[in-house]
Amino acid sequence: MTITRIETGPRMSEAVFHGDTVYLAGQVGTPGDSVTHQTQETLAEIERLLALAGSSKAHILRATIWLADMADFAEMNAVWDSWIADVAAPTRATGEAKLADPGYKVEIIITAARA
Repeated sequence: MTITRIETGPRMSEAVFHGDTVYLAGQVGTPGDSVTHQTQETLAEIERLLALAGSSKAHILRATIWLADMADFAEMNAVWDSWIADVAAPTRATGEAKLADPGYKVEIIITAARA
């Protein structure tokens, strides 16, 4: 089977699909912005990458969400819940982690099926 990589750089690809499964790299918003804005930006980028891979948010199988501070859980969920409201919700896990840049407050990793 062919492996297709999207927006590949020297360190990583933003998306990879193999057969009917799409794997996205961890997506983040603008460092220093609010959790709400970072989550909105991240979800918009996820939609863009899924479209490039022949998928959509309706085909998300699994989401892993990392927050720099679990105190931001409700704020992130307000954006997530609104974004996912028009499709069947995927499986999801959320945890707290020290992210790559101290300005990042949320990072989302997605696995999806191709449409």
